[in-house]
Amino acid sequence: MYAVSVDTQHNTDHRTVVEAALADLSAGEKAWAELSLTERADLLDRVRALTGHHASAWVVAASSIKRLGPHSALAGEEWISGPYAFATGLGAVAQSLRDLASGRSPIADAAFGTAADRTTVQVLPTSRYDALLLSGFTADVWLRPGVDPAQARAAAGLAQLDPTVTGGIGVVLGAGNITSIAPLDVVYELIAHNRVVALKLNPLTDPLLPVLERVLEPLIALGAIRILTGGAEVGEYLVHHDAVAHVHMTGSAATHDAIVWGTDTDAERRRATGDPRLTKPITSELGGVSPTIVVPGKWRTADLRFQAEHIATQRLHNGGYNCVAAQVVVVPADWDQKQEFLTALRDAFHSAPARVAYYPGSDDRVAAAHAAYPDAERCGTAGERLLVTGLSLDVDEPMLRTEYFGPVLGVLELPGSGAEFLTTATDAANDHFLGTLGANVIAHPSSIAELGADFETMIADLRYGTIAVNAWTAVGFLTAAATWGAFGGHTLDDIQSGTGVVHNAFLLADTERTVVRGPFRPAPRSILHGEWSLSPKPPWFVTNRTAATTGRLLAEFATAPSPTQLPAIFASALRG
Repeated sequence: MYAVSVDTQHNTDHRTVVEAALADLSAGEKAWAELSLTERADLLDRVRALTGHHASAWVVAASSIKRLGPHSALAGEEWISGPYAFATGLGAVAQSLRDLASGRSPIADAAFGTAADRTTVQVLPTSRYDALLLSGFTADVWLRPGVDPAQARAAAGLAQLDPTVTGGIGVVLGAGNITSIAPLDVVYELIAHNRVVALKLNPLTDPLLPVLERVLEPLIALGAIRILTGGAEVGEYLVHHDAVAHVHMTGSAATHDAIVWGTDTDAERRRATGDPRLTKPITSELGGVSPTIVVPGKWRTADLRFQAEHIATQRLHNGGYNCVAAQVVVVPADWDQKQEFLTALRDAFHSAPARVAYYPGSDDRVAAAHAAYPDAERCGTAGERLLVTGLSLDVDEPMLRTEYFGPVLGVLELPGSGAEFLTTATDAANDHFLGTLGANVIAHPSSIAELGADFETMIADLRYGTIAVNAWTAVGFLTAAATWGAFGGHTLDDIQSGTGVVHNAFLLADTERTVVRGPFRPAPRSILHGEWSLSPKPPWFVTNRTAATTGRLLAEFATAPSPTQLPAIFASALRG
């Protein structure tokens, strides 16, 4: 029994539980330090195999949390953002460890480029399988200014460049929404920082405990991981324990501030004097208000409908409970197709599949949005979604400064066309929106070509950790070697979307952002109109009819890739 839980019904002392877990990890740190890089890679491969073996149980548990029906296509979200994401991450990190073991940089064979005077590293595609399964999608990690390819190759590996020097015990406070976040963050702590890990599950995800115990068993048996459950008192005691060297959390800025500054009467004094209650380092991924910027152009009716579904997905995937869910659509006020687009967006937002509001506090947050915007349009079968139009930069808009974390979508119209609109939209996203985790940009290929350098300047000027062009930033989350986290520079007293990055399977140092690009149209229309992409409607779209089957097949492929699996994946994807 390696996972430990607090039985509040029988008054189990949480301090005793935490002390036992930390004592195990102290011994486990020594065992971890003795492992070679190849042995560590072998352990991750065993975890990946166990992920495949227990993937169905994982999805059943996740679906029960989210109250999805047994035959719901929306279960595809759980396959893709659960076992698939974790398995692809494990495989990529294990390969980086094997490269380091052989004396090679994990990016020895990477494709380098330049963008805005920065060195870039291609992280998608990195294999023929990537090029087939995500045809037309690319992702590049931008390094900080001044870092050249030689420096990047030498620094790639982070703490695994000297694996015998461990970093003590790290705490991961797990997310409650996407089920791969907590285990992926554990692996990043273990590999990128060489820290053994106490994982405290969000109580919402406690039903996943038996699955995670089985999947992570090789690392648990070594003593490199302990899993804790229980309430806030467990996390409180854990993060402030003297044996803990570092804390990483995923959640809200309010939770982060409660941990760092406290919630007592002295909290504001501590913040004012720069004297945090938490005296050890903390990294975090905290969400925010993500924009989707729509660049004007000449779109076909099918383009309008597809991109409306795309934005509805960006908001409603996982019920809207995503840290990088699009909350405000930035639309050119003078676009001659604006009204046609807004009609398509309203239809897609209204008609997307109904689902249960499973995340705690959702109804209250939607009610707060409705109180702030009483004229908002109620959408969905039961009016459970809010569409807010008429937003302005001239007033203090709660929609731009409050992450509603639920099915609430706003529309902000801005003046200008061409490069002028790009500048206006960029300034709005940078200066008026809460957070810097992710920003989406949708633009017709002809518009991108016509705007040329001005379009690329916009991408460089957007201060976001992940930027997606004709894709959703969640593709960056699913890309194992991409970095995931806020744009750099936030401080403890103004945390916004957090600090630090995770995922980053190439173990890159000195990263600035990830830029994802995708096809404007799905296949076969993409090919008919000159985009060389074979990707049909993506399986993460909330309107994809075969998402559950495609997601399951992708997860099976990620745990044990074989070319014989590809025909079934393609056939299912094309029926979506």
